[in-house]
Amino acid sequence: MTVLIEIKVPDVGNVAEIDVVEVLIQAGDVVALEQTVAVLETDKASMELPSSASGTVQQVYIKPGDKVSEGSLIATVLVNTEAASAAPAVEPVAAAVEAAPVVEAKAPTPPPAVVKSAVPAVAVTQADSSAKVAHASPSVRLFARELGVDISKIKTGSGRKGRILKDDVKVFVKKVMEEGVVATGAGIPSIPAVDFSVFGEIETQKLSKIKRLTGQNLSRVWLNLPMVTYHEEVDITEMEAFRNALNSEKAKGELKITGLMFIIKALVAAMQQFPSFNASLSADGEQLILKKYFNIGIAVDTPNGLVVPVLRDVNNKTVNQLALELAEKSEKARQGKLLPSDMQGGCMTISSLGGLGGTSFTPIVNAPEVAILGVTRSKMQPVWNGKEFEPKLMLPLDLTYDHRVIDGAEGAKFMATIKYYLGDIRRLLL
Repeated sequence: MTVLIEIKVPDVGNVAEIDVVEVLIQAGDVVALEQTVAVLETDKASMELPSSASGTVQQVYIKPGDKVSEGSLIATVLVNTEAASAAPAVEPVAAAVEAAPVVEAKAPTPPPAVVKSAVPAVAVTQADSSAKVAHASPSVRLFARELGVDISKIKTGSGRKGRILKDDVKVFVKKVMEEGVVATGAGIPSIPAVDFSVFGEIETQKLSKIKRLTGQNLSRVWLNLPMVTYHEEVDITEMEAFRNALNSEKAKGELKITGLMFIIKALVAAMQQFPSFNASLSADGEQLILKKYFNIGIAVDTPNGLVVPVLRDVNNKTVNQLALELAEKSEKARQGKLLPSDMQGGCMTISSLGGLGGTSFTPIVNAPEVAILGVTRSKMQPVWNGKEFEPKLMLPLDLTYDHRVIDGAEGAKFMATIKYYLGDIRRLLL
């Protein structure tokens, strides 16, 4: 006996629309369990969608360029009864039942003009608490917030009973841009287009969605956050000796401890002493939201661009547990298998260039976080101890923070606290 199995998009976190980048199956193909059937892409990462059953593909319901969400039908696979029972996560459908009709996917909508123009988001966020707000779904409200749009300014929508849709938000943004309404009094002129082919041979390469949206987010942060970067050097001679001693005790093939694990623990210890670093500003900029949990994002370089998987509840985990978790998530990131939920909920981010070199850099805050810690390569330096120079392993650290939340004195004290813990990691036990 054979049954028809539906392959659907699993839970990928709070993501309303996911782009279909590549479809790897077609009707008549024989697929195995866990075989990749499609490649999906969100604004954070690419992910491979595995087959939840083995059998013969009957019909494929998506194509590259479509947008899907959790529960969207990807394909139907004809399997025998035993194969169906081995896949409890899918929904069997009797073979005699007609397959669901193909849902016609909307063509990708071009990004709104407000993103391309690099105009500060504040230009379209003039709040009016007395305004009557039309109905809008949570995903539409989130979309509006990401564009810096005060949804109360949209009086009515084109949806049923005047409900506001994403297209209404885009139309509103376009209208504001055309009217030249900029709260700061002046727009930012765009960089003129240049025909580089007149100078020689060129090749055009499309940016991945991750890089495009990361660039938009960083531009938004750069325009809206007054950022300050504080540079410091930390003596990690004793920490490195302790780390090497720990690794020498590990069996062959066992996961080694890196210095980043101690930096993560020292960072969280400092955040516990300075709560404003473990916070976010409210949308209106008038309240500080203090977080009682400690989740640290680690920037990871992948072939598709930079992604930031989040290590959760760092304050309750050992360095060995953190090393294992980071290794697993870094591998998932490089394979394009991170889910959006793996990159949400961060309190502060670490961007480490230690494996590449450099002496210092200026990392950009990963808003809505209020600070980011940059790490570059450590090196041996002569350090004066009052009597003579001693060779010390010095680690450069770079702290960038949102000056609306953190002032210079607090930033310096925070970095001094990290330096205090890394200088003698035994203090982390106190």
